[in-house]
Formats: sequence, C-alpha cells, structure tokens
Amino acid sequence: LVTRAFLFFAYPGNISGDEVWVKAVDGFSGATPLAVPAAQTGADAVTLLSGFQQFDYSWLNMFIGWIPGSVGETSAIAILIGAAILIYTKIGSWRIIAGSIIGLVVTAIVTNLLAGNSTNTMLTLPAHYHLVMGGFLFGTVFMATDPVSAAYTNRGRWIYGFMIGFLTVIIRSMNPAYPEGTMLAILLMNAFAPLIDYFVVKGNIKKRMARYAK
Repeated sequence: LVTRAFLFFAYPGNISGDEVWVKAVDGFSGATPLAVPAAQTGADAVTLLSGFQQFDYSWLNMFIGWIPGSVGETSAIAILIGAAILIYTKIGSWRIIAGSIIGLVVTAIVTNLLAGNSTNTMLTLPAHYHLVMGGFLFGTVFMATDPVSAAYTNRGRWIYGFMIGFLTVIIRSMNPAYPEGTMLAILLMNAFAPLIDYFVVKGNIKKRMARYAK
C-alpha cells in the first residue's frame, strides 16, 4: 500500500488510464461506478448509475461482479467467500471487517442526511452501494486485516476498522476528484494503529487499578 501510494502521488498519470500500456490494448474503457456520480453535481447517485448507458451499474451486477474494474475488487461475492475463509482460519480479524462495514454504513447514512443541503452527488450514495463499489470490500478483507499493520487489541480492532469505513466515505464524498478512498483510509489507520492500541491498553490498566483500589 505504501508503494502504491507513492506511485499514485508521484506518477498519477502513469498508473491508470491509457498510459500504463506500452502497446495498444484490444479492450474498452469507461467511467467506473464511483466516477459516474463524482462527475456530476446536484443529482441523485443511484439515478445516474441506473441511467448510465455504457455499462449496467445496477447494485446486483456490482455485487456479483458483472462490471469492469480492477483485478480482485469487482465481485463482492468472491471477496465475502475470501473473508469467510480468513475468519475461519483466524488469519483475518472479523472485528476489523465488521468494524469497517459498520463505520462505512453509519457514515454513509449521515452523508445521506446531509445531501439535501448540498449539490455534492456523492453525498446521496447509499451505504449498500458504497459497500460494493470500488475497492472497499477488497481492501477491508485482504489489506486492513494484515496482522502486522493492524491493531492488536480487540477493542482497538473495532476502532481501527470503524475509522477505515468512516474515512473511506469521507474521502469519497468530500473529494469527488478522487472518488476512491479505501487505500488512503487504510494507510492512515495503519499509521494510527499502534496509538489506538496504546490508549486501549492504558485504559484497561486504569480500569484494573481502579478495581483493585476498591
């Protein structure tokens, strides 16, 4: 993620779009699901997606994976199967995954409530669309759960996951020029994970000391 972030900010034009190919590719390109509402103002995001002519960006198609997109991120079903395997084998923390989804849903509900006072179309995007669009599920399941960079404590994992979901929606909604926020959200919380654990452990110590003092 750090490497990708460096390349993204240092060479933004060379890691996406047509410039990544040395030779012409026999394919097609078009706006991603997140780019469709991000490019418009004063409209409803779901209406724009349902009326998009080039691809069928219905919620079901995005959930199943019948849309173009980056490798690994298009099929929510496949990602959820991977999540089940990681949780069953105890490689990935279910608290981080659940916390991320809760954080995204709560924040998306709040942005929906604020949408009436703004022309920002991304504010109208419902939570269940946020879940299946872009790299959120892929990042939450396979990147945020990395045991090396994630929080260690159980309460810390809930906070860490919640903030990833929160920041993803905030970055998507408040910065339409960059409608995908999962990478930055995970990187930011990776930096704060040790601090979260520190305060969780410190709080637990204070509780125990207060209990024994009685």
